[in-house]
Amino acid sequence: MPISAASCLRFWTPVARCPFLSISGRWCGPCKQLTPILERAVTAAGGRVKLVKVDVEANAALAAQLGQIGLPIQSIPLVAAFYKGQILDIMQGAQPESEVRRFIEQVLKSTGASLPSADILAAATAALQDGQAAEAASLYASLLEIEPENPEGWGGMIRALIALDDAEGADEALSQVPPKLSDHPAISGARSALALHKESRQAASALDGLRAECAAAPDDLALRFRLAGALNGAGDKSEAAETLLEIIRKDREWNEGAARTELLRFFEAWGNSDPATLPARRKLSALLFS
Repeated sequence: MPISAASCLRFWTPVARCPFLSISGRWCGPCKQLTPILERAVTAAGGRVKLVKVDVEANAALAAQLGQIGLPIQSIPLVAAFYKGQILDIMQGAQPESEVRRFIEQVLKSTGASLPSADILAAATAALQDGQAAEAASLYASLLEIEPENPEGWGGMIRALIALDDAEGADEALSQVPPKLSDHPAISGARSALALHKESRQAASALDGLRAECAAAPDDLALRFRLAGALNGAGDKSEAAETLLEIIRKDREWNEGAARTELLRFFEAWGNSDPATLPARRKLSALLFS
């Protein structure tokens, strides 16, 4: 007995909160290219979505019925997202893995759900911000098992290892980042954080001496510049930023704007969400544009 379009939707909908229907053909090159990408992305969704594949050659009658409800069957590969018997969105043609994951994530968001990887990333980020670096590193590792090409996962792992004062481990993690992610802001920021961490560790050992020298020579901007690095290495980001801001207040162009350049490097290394970044960025803006 032929299956009606309405009963097809009822059949697909109960198997998951937001199932996906993939329509392809055996002869279609882009279909063969998209299928393994789609399967990996659905697996990474941890049961939140279900993939149902339909071969238009083997199921011509069903494909025709789906065409009658508005699916552009003539343009394959085609991925349609169903939720509660309704089509939420469609994706046409072969797409890169990043776009497939984005598609699934956006559809899940529209249903009030989220990807498990998004939940893990949020938990890891919160743990790192709360100073629980070991917990954050464990969560980032779990995320990278699910999504080995997640740039925020790699960047977060490197930052967590830095917070644990494990520069060697952070170096190892950085070396394992997939090459195509090397220029992603999450990776470049983590790379800057690691470089700054190594520099600042050396400077931090001389912190007390630098404080005394600066007190004795308050107009020596080179000393203040070194003090900022030592303060950052000791974990006092706010005072490190304020020390560089004081140099800019005294002489904006000192050493070809070295204080501003260093402060921007701090911002990149700390990340935009760090509590020290936003107030310091506001003060810098006020100085430069006043």
